[in-house]
Amino acid sequence: MRNSLANLLTLLNLVLGMASLMLSVQGVYQVAALLVIVGMVFDGLDGRVARALGISSDFGKQLDSLSDIVTFGVAPAIIMWDVVLRDLGILGTVIACAFPVAGALRLARFNVQSGQKHYFVGLPITAAGGILATFALYHGLIPPFWLPILTVALSYLMVSKTRYPNFKHLAVPRFAYVVVPTIAIVVAGVMIYHRDLVARIIFCVLALYGGYGIWYDVQAFRKRRARRRDTFRSTHQ
Repeated sequence: MRNSLANLLTLLNLVLGMASLMLSVQGVYQVAALLVIVGMVFDGLDGRVARALGISSDFGKQLDSLSDIVTFGVAPAIIMWDVVLRDLGILGTVIACAFPVAGALRLARFNVQSGQKHYFVGLPITAAGGILATFALYHGLIPPFWLPILTVALSYLMVSKTRYPNFKHLAVPRFAYVVVPTIAIVVAGVMIYHRDLVARIIFCVLALYGGYGIWYDVQAFRKRRARRRDTFRSTHQ
């Protein structure tokens, strides 16, 4: 049981993604979006538990990626398609398909990368899916024409070379495998009774994390332009 705990959490993440998809096609996108957010909890815990218990494996890594593409790639895209993209016809379908495709490319690149553990290259699909799901949850507060643009922007950030901080390797107590089920139950309970508040808080955190990539790209562009300007001046003096 101890060796299977992390994989069980990963499979629960996958089950939540499937449940989100089934609710989406029934038009219950509010609950579907919340399930994606709850899936983020399990996705954040499985890797931590595996590392804390020393049971990390290539099998678990591949299982995690397959689960992520469903819960944070396909499910949020279908939710957004149900909310606004279906009204755009073929363009909306292309945008909806582009999101999980970008997520799959992001996951494939991550799986073959080695070395750097302090940052991610490209927006992690978990964060992108969570942002997209919460966008759909509060779509009434956002002008409709922004939602397709934001979906495309998130797709781009996933396949970009923007660096994002990696918090996965923060220290986790060895007894994590005991308290993980309790944490998951508490989070799920809070989501049920205070879902609007929790969803707003999660959205703000994810939006700041996603916006970091845009800020990073702008700063990198400014630095490149400044270097080119300095080089031009030095060669023409």
